[in-house]
Amino acid sequence: MSEVFGSYAKYYDLLYKNKDYAGEASYIHGLIQQHKPSARSILNLGCGTGKHDVCLERFGYQITGVDQSDMMLSEANKRVIPGKLDFLKGDVRTLDLGRKFDVVVSLFHVMSYQTTDEDIFAALTTAARHLVPGGILIFDFWNGEGVLKDPPEVRIKRLEDDAVKIVRIAEPVVHEDQHVVDVSYQIISFNKGSGQYSELYEKHAMRYFFLPELEA
Repeated sequence: MSEVFGSYAKYYDLLYKNKDYAGEASYIHGLIQQHKPSARSILNLGCGTGKHDVCLERFGYQITGVDQSDMMLSEANKRVIPGKLDFLKGDVRTLDLGRKFDVVVSLFHVMSYQTTDEDIFAALTTAARHLVPGGILIFDFWNGEGVLKDPPEVRIKRLEDDAVKIVRIAEPVVHEDQHVVDVSYQIISFNKGSGQYSELYEKHAMRYFFLPELEA
């Protein structure tokens, strides 16, 4: 998996400012209460800027978030709560913290960024390595059935805050033989303070899965 979320990361929270992190964290908490009600510790593989972790910490969990993007971690580290919430750099395929957790989560399609069988197996092995006996793994993924019914298409998103206006253009290319979509992102930004425009490009390769694959 190539490194992504470079310069793109500084716009990440603005791009997803309407995402219901609190609602998703509540849903995850409900799953934990159903399957591992004694859980107190969580490892988040692919924590991004840490917004899920902040919401999960409010339920009383001690959380360690891991991400391989320096820029994402720079944002996440603004949300550190000593003794309760911390963030580390690491690759979800090779991570070994030498300790175990009651729950491992991997959210917002982190597993879909594992585009080969070797990558997904390595990420799942990492999760298993960090779980206590009887611990649980919770992750989401891009559902292949949904991709077939509603194929990816070009999308344009416009957002702004007090400092910047941005336009994001997402152009997908589907590789059906690999179950992978290459999404090319173009972000045009306008800095309200300086009056300057800037532009960046990033390509994200994401895999969609069918349930028989995951069961196997």
